[in-house]
Amino acid sequence: MTSAGELRSGKGHKDENFPVASWIIHPRHRAPILAFYNFVRTADDIADHATLPAQDKLDQLDRMQDELLGSGAAQPEALALREALAARGLSPQHALDLLTAFRMDVTKLRYESWDDLIHYCSFSAMPVGRFVLDVHGEDRATWVANDKLCAALQINNHLQDCGKDYRTLNRIYLPLDALQASGVSVEMLGEARASAPLLDCLHKLAVRNEQLLAESRAFSAEVQDKRLGMEIAVIDIFARRIADLIKTRDPLSERVHLSKFAMLGLAASAAAGEWLRRLGGRAPLSRLSTGA
Repeated sequence: MTSAGELRSGKGHKDENFPVASWIIHPRHRAPILAFYNFVRTADDIADHATLPAQDKLDQLDRMQDELLGSGAAQPEALALREALAARGLSPQHALDLLTAFRMDVTKLRYESWDDLIHYCSFSAMPVGRFVLDVHGEDRATWVANDKLCAALQINNHLQDCGKDYRTLNRIYLPLDALQASGVSVEMLGEARASAPLLDCLHKLAVRNEQLLAESRAFSAEVQDKRLGMEIAVIDIFARRIADLIKTRDPLSERVHLSKFAMLGLAASAAAGEWLRRLGGRAPLSRLSTGA
């Protein structure tokens, strides 16, 4: 039987659009966050596997859940997370929610509306930030802003990869009612360049996504842990810059990802800004314009 680890894509935490347990996070928190990431990355790669039959994907995800909950120890990613949760006295619920999202990836290929997409994000994205907050012992009141930022990150990713998702997995996360309103057929997602109606739709969705970012503006200031606040500020500025790129470029034919150099510069600026803000006791500044 193929193990879950053998189905990994090779993508790691350094390849994401946002920092994962970066040097900013205190060392004592990095191990459980990375254990969570490795479990989630493995499950995500199973759901996204290009040739694995759907039922095999669901069976693999079920095995990962069983082992996370204590039945067996054949999957190292599940065992590592199980041990990390036990060491911190944390619930597996956030990981279980993500497994629900990955099962949806296998069985649900279309999303009817923005609300339908946000519901998916409540399983696919929001639990990631909630887990990090729990690791840091943050108050659950921070979940409101977390959920907005995490959903925005997920939707940025959907907009960036809309062509690839359709071509390789026949998966469309863009709300069908938004496509219809712009006069877009799903087949347009398979073209080498986005048509004018598709660009109109993508740009409008990017603008709508910016509203989620506006609603999470104070998130970095809401957390008590200074290092985590800096990490959130970095994630926030990455998300805003990517939304800016999507508003002005064609994800089917142009680069809408940040370069490593740009990420480094933005990270340094955002982390330093959050640190200075905390030293001065100021309210968080708007990061809607990054100038990068």
